[in-house]
Amino acid sequence: MQDNYFSLTRVRLRHYRSIAAADVELGRLLLLVGPNGAGKSNFLDALRLLSESLQTSLDQALRSRGGVAEVRRRSTGHPTHFAIDLEFRAPEFHGDYGFEVAAVQGGGFRIAREHCDIWPGPRPAKQAGQPTASFRVVQGKMTNTTEAVMPPTVDSRLTLVTAAGLDAFRPVYDGLAGISVFSLNPDVMRQPQTPDSGEFLHRDGSNTASVLHRLQRSGRGRADQARIEEYLQQIVPGMHGVARAELGNWETLEFLQNVPGAKRPWRFQAQSVSDGTLRALGVLVSLFAGTGSTLSTVGIEEPESALHPAAAGVLLDALRDASERRQVIVTSHSPDLLDRHDFELSELRAVRSVDGETRIGPPDEAGALALREHLYTPGELLRNDQLLPADGSDSASEVRP
Repeated sequence: MQDNYFSLTRVRLRHYRSIAAADVELGRLLLLVGPNGAGKSNFLDALRLLSESLQTSLDQALRSRGGVAEVRRRSTGHPTHFAIDLEFRAPEFHGDYGFEVAAVQGGGFRIAREHCDIWPGPRPAKQAGQPTASFRVVQGKMTNTTEAVMPPTVDSRLTLVTAAGLDAFRPVYDGLAGISVFSLNPDVMRQPQTPDSGEFLHRDGSNTASVLHRLQRSGRGRADQARIEEYLQQIVPGMHGVARAELGNWETLEFLQNVPGAKRPWRFQAQSVSDGTLRALGVLVSLFAGTGSTLSTVGIEEPESALHPAAAGVLLDALRDASERRQVIVTSHSPDLLDRHDFELSELRAVRSVDGETRIGPPDEAGALALREHLYTPGELLRNDQLLPADGSDSASEVRP
């Protein structure tokens, strides 16, 4: 990976929406695979909630989801809390961070606990000894910290937000706040948009034209756009390139594509191209357009949607190519995307819903054996409804990257 990456090595969730308990270890690339409604998107949404809570506030992130009652898992046990705990690494440090949110009467919430521990070096496993920087907050009160001075704490706002003003915690804040989860919407991408800085791609891909325009301003950006166009040409036959086009005070996307009988490629604006082309472009921009000073984890929901099955192999190549620079997590229920024998078990997590409860884990013993011996591809197992999580793996992931 590049020298400014920030990756997650482990994600533990409890009582988050349909997920009662999940413990997932991650490498450079992770595919969450299962049928519609299994709860794959809830895993990515937990990461998005964390990022949004740091960028804005936990209160706003919860409100945008309908409140804490819509986030914590609903079950006969009536859990009143949910928890997100992560382990991470970067070139110069590694550590862990997490918090637990409890619901209170009247629809409110309080942060029951929050912690952050940082060790030097990129090792994914914690080393012996005390962390170089840490804090622990319980019920809004600081109970332990390595720092001589810490900002005031309250039980309604994440402490990491204010602790980011200290040099010790700023890199962790930047890495976690920089996590991006995309659910690309061709209908929105097709409409003219108001220009912006293009520094960050919107979740729905609406400002793709602004992002492409920003890439043209630097040598590295132009190289990134060339890679985007190279993959787009393989996915969409006859495609030559894409750029931003001005429409008065608005902007849109303009594609160059071959037309039978024409000596030169014709120009087509976004309103005239297919959903598959727009989604493919959005996926490629989310993967290769560098954002900010830190290359944090990227999550993409169903990147293969609306694409021709023949393009699935190219899309997988693009996902793996991008994972050499930054960590990539995708959800998928497409057998076509998984029809390859070169998958590592560590790259796959099977997701199933059992009595309304999401279970996430490595393939079960039979599936793992079939994949190791190259008897079936993951796609063939998925078509036969045989890509299942190992028993008990919803609360512990046993396959290490």
